[in-house]
Amino acid sequence: MVALGIQIVLLLILVIALVSWAISFPYPSLLIRRWLPPKARWPEAQIRGWLADRKFHRSFLGYFYRDPERTPPDGPSIVSPADGLITGASVNQNVLYLVIALSFWDMHVQRSPAAGRVVKVESKGDGFMDGEGREFAFLREKYCPVQQRLVMDTRFGTIAVRLITSIAARRIETWVEEGDAVDRGQRIGRILLGSTVVLELPPLAQLSVRVGDRVRAGETPVACIMGLS
Repeated sequence: MVALGIQIVLLLILVIALVSWAISFPYPSLLIRRWLPPKARWPEAQIRGWLADRKFHRSFLGYFYRDPERTPPDGPSIVSPADGLITGASVNQNVLYLVIALSFWDMHVQRSPAAGRVVKVESKGDGFMDGEGREFAFLREKYCPVQQRLVMDTRFGTIAVRLITSIAARRIETWVEEGDAVDRGQRIGRILLGSTVVLELPPLAQLSVRVGDRVRAGETPVACIMGLS
C-alpha cells in the first residue's frame, strides 16, 4: 500500500507539472519560473504579447517597477541617468549625445546626472511615427515617437535628459518641474516598458564610457569636463 501511495503521489505531481507546462507553453512553466534569470523567466516574445493586449503578469510588473536605492560615487563626474546599454555617442550641432538603450528587464527609473536646476520640461513627438526610437530620429531633425526632454542648468553647463518611448507604450512619468532644484542621482522620472534615454552634454565633455558598456542610473560615471573639480 505504501508503494502504491507513493506511485499515486508521483503520478499526481507529474500530471500537475504537465498541465502547468501545457498552460504556459511555449513559455516557462509557473513551477520553475521563479528560479530562472529574468530574461528566461519572461521571454521577450511573451512581454511583447502582453504589450499588445495590455495584460501583464503581476510578477513581471512587480519586477519591472523595482526602484532600488542608488548612491552616487564620490567626485565631480556626471553620472548615468538610466540603467541600460550604451548604444551611441556622437556630437551633432554642438551637442554630445550619449544614447542609452533600456531593455524590458532593465530598471526603468531615471535619475539626474548632475546637481542643478530644472529650467525646462518639454513634450515632443506624441503624434508622430511609431517605433522604439532605435534610429534616434531627432538627430536627423525629425521627431522620435514620444519623449520628454528635461533641461537642467548645472555647474557643467546645460545638460538635458530625453526620456523616449514608442507610441505603443506611450507612458512617461516625469517627477520634476521647471524651477525645481535637483541633486546628483535624484529620481527624475520613469519610462514604462521599452525605452531609450539620451543624455545631452556640452561638446567638450570627456566620456568615461563607450558603446557596448552597461551603466546604472545614479551610480555609473559617464563623463566629466576638464577644469571642473
